[in-house]
Amino acid sequence: MRFKLLVAFVGDDKTDLVLRTARDFGATGATVITSARGEGIERPRTFLGLTLEAQRDVVLMLVEEHVSRTILEAIAKAAGFDETPGTGIAFQIDVEDAVGVRHQMEKLVPLVKEEI
Repeated sequence: MRFKLLVAFVGDDKTDLVLRTARDFGATGATVITSARGEGIERPRTFLGLTLEAQRDVVLMLVEEHVSRTILEAIAKAAGFDETPGTGIAFQIDVEDAVGVRHQMEKLVPLVKEEI
């Protein structure tokens, strides 16, 4: 079984939506790193020297490769990544090897049996 790492940078108000959507489309778990900061095309606004920007969360999901693109597209649509600039971004990375995921593999095999 092969895996992809889905990485999503989302506003903290969209994190729960992204997690629910990913699980609905086949993700078996996630790790959330809170309070990340980022900068896009537009520089953040400031007021009296303080930056006015929303906190971001980094959502990491190790998913089976046959469902990775479906999950990626589903979270992008649910969170509106392409509709509103600054809402978030997500991408996938090939994973060469992974350990500690045997319990997830048991759940994933029936989901991707036809694709394997």
